[in-house]
Amino acid sequence: MHPVTEKFVLHWGEMGTRWGVNRSVAQIHAYLFLTAEPTTAEELCDVLSMARSNVSNSLKELMSWDLIKVTHELGDRRDHFHAISDTWEMIMTIIEGRRRRELDPTLTVLRQCVLEADKDKFLDNGIKSRINETLNSVESLVNWFDDIKTVPQKTILKLVKMGSKITKFLSKK
Repeated sequence: MHPVTEKFVLHWGEMGTRWGVNRSVAQIHAYLFLTAEPTTAEELCDVLSMARSNVSNSLKELMSWDLIKVTHELGDRRDHFHAISDTWEMIMTIIEGRRRRELDPTLTVLRQCVLEADKDKFLDNGIKSRINETLNSVESLVNWFDDIKTVPQKTILKLVKMGSKITKFLSKK
C-alpha cells in the first residue's frame, strides 16, 4: 500500500473509533473508498493485515450502512466490493444511516415521553418543558435534513462555502 493511502486508511480507522465505528470497519471503508477497482475480501485481508472473519463482519456492517456494494466479475465466483466514490453521496448516506439508527428511535421515545408527561399531573413542569424542547429540536433537525436531501448538491456546496455569510445575510432581514 502506498504510504499516503496507508496514512489515510489508518487515520480513517482512528476517526471511526471516535465516531462510534469499529476501527476495522472504518479502515476497510477508507481503503475501498480510495481504490478505483472492486476488491475481494481476500485482498482486503492481505492489504490490511486483518483476519478473514474480521473482514467479513466489517463488510456486512458497511453493506448495512449502504456504504459499499457487491459486484461480480465474469469467471470469478468471489464477491468484489466497492465503496460509494462520491464524497458528498457518502456523507449523505452516513447521515441518513445515523438518522435511522439514532434519531428515529430517539424521536419515538421522546414522543412517548411527551404523551406520558402530559398525563402525569405530578411531573415537574420544568421536566415536561425540557422533554418538549428536546423533541421539538430533534424534530426540527430531522425535518431540516429531509429538506436538505432534496436540494441539489451544487446548491448545498455553495451554501456550505458561504458559511457565516448566510447568518449575516439573514440577520439583516
